[in-house]
Amino acid sequence: MSVAAAISAGALRRRLAARLANAFACQQRDGTAALDARLLVAHALGIDPAALALGDDQPVDAATDALASALIERRIAGEPVQRLVGHSAFFGLEFEIGPDTLVPRPDSETLVEAALGFVESTVGRGSPIAVLDLGTGCGVLLLALLAQLPRARGVAVDVAPGALAVARKNAVRLGLADRAQFALGDWGSALAGGFDVVLANPPYVESEMIARLQVEVAIHDPHIALDGGADGLDAHRAILADLDRLMERGGRGFVEVGRGQAAKVAALAEREGFSTIFHRDLGGVERIAEFRRLATDVDADADALLPK
Repeated sequence: MSVAAAISAGALRRRLAARLANAFACQQRDGTAALDARLLVAHALGIDPAALALGDDQPVDAATDALASALIERRIAGEPVQRLVGHSAFFGLEFEIGPDTLVPRPDSETLVEAALGFVESTVGRGSPIAVLDLGTGCGVLLLALLAQLPRARGVAVDVAPGALAVARKNAVRLGLADRAQFALGDWGSALAGGFDVVLANPPYVESEMIARLQVEVAIHDPHIALDGGADGLDAHRAILADLDRLMERGGRGFVEVGRGQAAKVAALAEREGFSTIFHRDLGGVERIAEFRRLATDVDADADALLPK
């Protein structure tokens, strides 16, 4: 009996991309079938996706074929590629993710960019500022910012122990553990304050809307990180109510908001004594609320971050 010839990595990738594209079309789901197949085949082979193009002719054994095919079936069922491979890119860095963390999204990079812009326009990137990340998840906001600010130090808080464990691992792997601390808690209630920059990507989906989200989010993201209450703004209320105590004089808060929530968030902020400007994401959505104390608006640059 003859032995069947091994399939090549390129042939496997093309076959699985076609399978995935057909499934997306039948399900009327948007998707990047060719990219997903490349990432999953590379993961099954244990190589960097960039190296796959150079190794399209390499033979693939039956076990690897089976593994890649199983990953594609899980992708068809709605599991995000990032969860299948266990990591996700954000702001030029690679982060491990877990069941207690959201998959980082490109829209959230706008928050890091906004915070960096504030620091650059006041004290500069080389200043020893204090950063707080509320609801850190896998740590992307704090760690991406610390990677850009060599003398900054930060504290990351999350209510989920599993999320904090992943964030700590990311800090170690990125060489930032000596400048990052992690605390289990409900927003900033257990902290003393004194932070120059406060970051948060809180849950902001209306409770009844979660089931209507795309399957990758509705089924595979932790609902505690999605559910913002009846109007989606419960977490924003909690953060704004404590922001004055947590934030240093001249500091700023940067908080992600959902589509169409800007006006309501600005009204909430004003009632707590903050003015708000919004930063738009790549899709033009007012995505990041930047909070500043109303009492300091008249001081402009004179009330920027104070030297430590």
